[in-house]
Amino acid sequence: MQAHAIRKIVIVGGGTAGWMTAASLAHVLKNSCTIQLIESAEIGILGVGESTIPHIRFFNAKLGIDEADFMRKTHATFKLGIEFCDWGRVGSRYMHPFGAFGREIDGVGFHHCWLRMRERGDQTPLDSYAFPIVAARLGKYAPPSDDPRSVLSSYSYAYQFDATLYAPYLRAYSEARGVVRTEGKVIDTTLRGEDGFIQAVVLEGGKRVDGDLFIDCSGFRGVLIEQALKTGYADWSQWLPCDRAVVAPCESDGPPVAYTRSTARPAGWQWRIPLQHRTGNGHVYCGAYMDDDAARVILLDHLEGRALAEPRILRFTTGCRKKNWNRNCVAIGLSGGFLEPLESTSIYLIQAAITKLIELFPDLSFDPALTDEYNRLIDLEFERVRDFLILHYKATERDDTPFWNYCRTMSVPDSLANKIALFRERAQIVRYRDGLFQEPSWIAVYVGQNILPARHDPLADAIDEDVLERYTLGIKNLIRKAAEVAPSHGAFIEKHCASKPFMAV
Repeated sequence: MQAHAIRKIVIVGGGTAGWMTAASLAHVLKNSCTIQLIESAEIGILGVGESTIPHIRFFNAKLGIDEADFMRKTHATFKLGIEFCDWGRVGSRYMHPFGAFGREIDGVGFHHCWLRMRERGDQTPLDSYAFPIVAARLGKYAPPSDDPRSVLSSYSYAYQFDATLYAPYLRAYSEARGVVRTEGKVIDTTLRGEDGFIQAVVLEGGKRVDGDLFIDCSGFRGVLIEQALKTGYADWSQWLPCDRAVVAPCESDGPPVAYTRSTARPAGWQWRIPLQHRTGNGHVYCGAYMDDDAARVILLDHLEGRALAEPRILRFTTGCRKKNWNRNCVAIGLSGGFLEPLESTSIYLIQAAITKLIELFPDLSFDPALTDEYNRLIDLEFERVRDFLILHYKATERDDTPFWNYCRTMSVPDSLANKIALFRERAQIVRYRDGLFQEPSWIAVYVGQNILPARHDPLADAIDEDVLERYTLGIKNLIRKAAEVAPSHGAFIEKHCASKPFMAV
């Protein structure tokens, strides 16, 4: 071992963030240093059903996790996208798919071609050109094709799973690779006098745990990053005003669909996440516009099956830690920031933090250049997810409640205002190297919530009208036929990865 190498990593907190971190570091470091995870059984996992985006597949694959085994043991279902109901206006409905809309023609983006066809009177919805949307609404599922010529190669998929089972699954993986779990609750943190770095944490009962690199996965409490290091927090609630959620699982009322649903409510929105054995539900709302009792009633009134537990109230402040890496402490998960689960980004942000930590892994010198670059990249991730979430609220046409009036008329960050203006003018999407959501995602929300551009790319006018019409019709028909012959989502799960018992039909 090199003289300046990290010899011991201490992870404070388990749950999804802690065990994802432990599993990744154990896999990459291969026993080159000690990894100890401290968690308390008294502090439960914040799990009410978990909806993800496709990046989770690559996280699991990198660890060598078998997909079917993972899905059986977490009661997972497949996910092709997120459906949004009543967001643009009451009665509206659209889907954000994990895939492209059509295919570009002669270098011209397909949405420009769709806009041109629309100007000519073609009323075909944009949704008809995305396989994930068509398949999901038909109750079908098929894995993507590796053949780039196939219509089945233009999309990806994610999972909907039980978060209370994912952490134990990764715990078993981590412990098999040398991670040491310690039961206990951190009650104090010892800092070095000369530089304020964390030297050790102290557990109830007086046990002291020393380390070189400390990773805070303690959730909203931020035991290390905030309570010990006083890092500070950027509050974004002026743009994302929801500050609490009431959650409860319920019985499934039928076979699970391959998408998560988000339905706008008078002062927020409600999620529905279908798993193999139950359905996860939550009502995210703004306490300034709705009290807890009213929010609880709305949740319970809209459950599609018998509630399996008493509703729980969670409170949060949307925002991001001012530094996610401070001295020798890295915050991962809720300790680093919270962006409401509207687009299922919580696990992605954990994954992004772990990936960047591994890429910029330090030695005992803790070079400030590494920490600065890490913080820059994490800030970008949070800000770009933040802007995409704000778009859903800002783009509403609803004026039926004080909450939606506020969202519709609020000012937004310049970074988002510029994106909206560019799309309104000529259907252009801002592209960037770092950050999560790319062109199809923005198109889905813009069009789905009726932000339509004044004009399309003039290059689309160079395409012969008859060619354009045949091309768009051909794509639509191919997608429809491929979706119709695909197996049902339930039948695919039953064949490949079912937990028992499971309702397949």
